[in-house]
Amino acid sequence: MNATPTPSAVREQLYRDMNPLHLTPLWEVLHALVPPQPASPCVPALWQYERVRPFLMRSGQAITAEEAVRRVLILENPALRGQSAITQSLYAGLQLILPGEVAPSHRHTQSALRFVLEGKGAYTAVDGERTIMQPGDFIITPSWTWHEHGNDSGEAVVWLDGLDIPMIRFFDAGFAQTSTSHVQSVSRTEGTSFARYGHNMAPVRHDAPYGATSPLFCYPYERSRQALDRLMRDSPLDAWDGVKLRYLNPLSGGSPMPTMATFMQKLPPGFKGQGWRQTDGAVYSVVEGQGQVHIEAEGERWFFEFGPRDHFVVPSWHTARFSSERGCVLFSFSDRPVHQALGIHKEERLS
Repeated sequence: MNATPTPSAVREQLYRDMNPLHLTPLWEVLHALVPPQPASPCVPALWQYERVRPFLMRSGQAITAEEAVRRVLILENPALRGQSAITQSLYAGLQLILPGEVAPSHRHTQSALRFVLEGKGAYTAVDGERTIMQPGDFIITPSWTWHEHGNDSGEAVVWLDGLDIPMIRFFDAGFAQTSTSHVQSVSRTEGTSFARYGHNMAPVRHDAPYGATSPLFCYPYERSRQALDRLMRDSPLDAWDGVKLRYLNPLSGGSPMPTMATFMQKLPPGFKGQGWRQTDGAVYSVVEGQGQVHIEAEGERWFFEFGPRDHFVVPSWHTARFSSERGCVLFSFSDRPVHQALGIHKEERLS
């Protein structure tokens, strides 16, 4: 008498028989596909600038900006090595340009931000308009715009690059083009974009020159810092963020880029913040001062002490808490606009 196959044996035979047709059973992977809460494979990480900088300078001896096209050291999440990603949707790297160099003109569908860390006097050119880079400035390269970087100063300049490369890669929507001209011709004087859009005003008859991206491609740190200082003096302190502002697209009131939101915040001396978590993973650049960030997720804990020009990442749905004895200023960016557009953004502020 033949024994009746067990349910397990029946399932295993089913799997083997249907495998050549590229079929797989949902019930074996359902809990991983639809988890009870986000379970990011990314891990928190800290990059101390004093340890990274020597390698940046060595890269300047190893390859020219023209040879490299962009001389950048990628900040790779330790859990995503080889993927050129700091979170599953975001890319971050530190770019160096030396005196007299030009990183040649090109364009791509990926949106990019620059946040200046060290040095001044280099420039970024976007569609015929240049802006001189100063420490703390936030600069945008809109999708599919011609851009290059140059350094007419006498000192090395370093900035943080933030791009939506992994996100565009996910959608298989990446295009790039190299210009036949090494450097684009300047067609607008510096400050033209700021004059048109940077004073809570806009031309009477205009369109959005970069679609959903801000037409104001340089946000000077001087103005951001003034706003933070004024609010620190005159407004109640937020128990989670200190004083935190988001950068705006002046035409829409939304994020400066359709895929990335950017923020600047100030923590006062003696700040001991409460915990928070959010679905958008965030990348931080320390502008001034020192502080600490405590991060927790699924029973694991991380503690980072940070100082000027350090960088760290808080992955999705990791509880974070800031503290600072001396006070500090932080720049950050995340993929929040995409979460909000899809209606999936969630945030918890814990007491």
